[in-house]
Amino acid sequence: MPTPHQVIPATASGERRIPGRGGVIDPYRIMFVVGMLMLVLTLFMIPPMLADLVMNNTDWEVFAGSAIITGFIGLMMVLVSRDAWSERVRLKEGFVLTVASWLTLSFFAAIPYMFMEKPLSFVDAWFEAVSGLTTTGATVFTGLDGLPEGLLLWRSLTQWIGGLGIVVMALIMLPFLKVGGMQLFQTESSDRSDKIVPHARQFIGFLALAYLTLTTACAVAYKLAGMRTFDAVNHAMTTVATGGFSTHDASFGYFTSPLLHWIAIVFMIAGSLPLVLYVRLARERRPSLLKNAQVIGFLNIVALSILLLVLWRILAQSTPPEQALREVAFNVVSIVTTTGYATVDYTTWGFFSVAAFFLLMFVGGCTGSTAGGMKIFRIQVMAMSIGAYVKRLMTPHRVVSMVYEGRTVTQDIAMAVFAYVSVLFMTVGVMTILVALTGVDFVTAISATVTAVANVGPGLGEMIGPSGTFAAMPEAAKVLLSIAMLLGRLEFFTVLVVLQPSFWR
Repeated sequence: MPTPHQVIPATASGERRIPGRGGVIDPYRIMFVVGMLMLVLTLFMIPPMLADLVMNNTDWEVFAGSAIITGFIGLMMVLVSRDAWSERVRLKEGFVLTVASWLTLSFFAAIPYMFMEKPLSFVDAWFEAVSGLTTTGATVFTGLDGLPEGLLLWRSLTQWIGGLGIVVMALIMLPFLKVGGMQLFQTESSDRSDKIVPHARQFIGFLALAYLTLTTACAVAYKLAGMRTFDAVNHAMTTVATGGFSTHDASFGYFTSPLLHWIAIVFMIAGSLPLVLYVRLARERRPSLLKNAQVIGFLNIVALSILLLVLWRILAQSTPPEQALREVAFNVVSIVTTTGYATVDYTTWGFFSVAAFFLLMFVGGCTGSTAGGMKIFRIQVMAMSIGAYVKRLMTPHRVVSMVYEGRTVTQDIAMAVFAYVSVLFMTVGVMTILVALTGVDFVTAISATVTAVANVGPGLGEMIGPSGTFAAMPEAAKVLLSIAMLLGRLEFFTVLVVLQPSFWR
């Protein structure tokens, strides 16, 4: 009988399996998918190389070398494991594949940062790569205005790639893995058994087309409103990906045009809505966006937050109404959507504003979007569950059914949502303590942890606030925050399951 980690020789069907309860894991199948993703990452290293060549920057050699390394290793992985490929992925393989993909891509995406003209350390490079791929937007770079065009483009591309990867994971992998109540969002692309079916490929194609269309529309709008082409393309990618990387140290505050600010607001919101609704709108011509429970809840939270903070700035700080509306709307939308752009330092607006922005970091956008945070549907399911519990307290024998978007919210789903939120806050608590132990003050430690776990970007305080960076953070803190970013983006349980010894037995 094989030991727990022993790989069984290939069966008649060509599979090599690691045995375990709840299914088997074929390491070659996982290797094939990760290798293919590395080849895709390699292709995205070509545009930054070409940008540097056009601008006569010597950093083009960095991207050429990074592409060769990533492409060679990815190709070897694909060739070694090509016979094991199948479009059906088992449950346990899904957990391992999700974690392995994000970890591997973050390491290889860090390579260009380690060999640039002024190279970053491995920790800083990995932090920047993780922040990009998870669309967090926290950065260790200063002097962005003087960086080579290729490097700036690479930062934007990592967020754009990560944004699409997040949508695919949220709509296909996480419902399949039943993480954090995500089984509510199983689509026609997902089987209710333990396998992903081939329709996923077509579904991903439609999502990618919708994502590209949104990005193109955003870039054109920015260009027509006065941005130079390079800035328009970069900011379009990081706006729709709700990532927040900018080509300037002043972030979006570099652009003084109110029109550009309002365009950014529109597309940050667009990137935070379920991408599948755009696909339905295009294919079925059904205006389902404003009939969706998540969309309505999200827009209500955004509108209420803007209203309260605008009133605060007008009444408490005598800010002109137009200025108050524009600045509040931009920064509230930026934080709620977890984009992380900033036009002003909102921490100077007073205690009420600081407290409000801290709470808004947790909210996030809709499931099936590029936004991070708790997600609107979880807030709605929790409110629904609490209401049902109160009703049962008043009338113990009463049967209270919970329905969300036409689907029954079972006790399993409600428990999964509450478990997710509990783990989120436990992670914030533990990580805050660990980051504080590296020598960081408490306000910086807790806001850095929240912004990392929720994939928001800027934190609070002088060091990592809207006008600061994470460059001065201790290296140990950056490692912890990189882990926190991955945990938040992979929705905790995907990683926790893989870390269980029983998973491998």
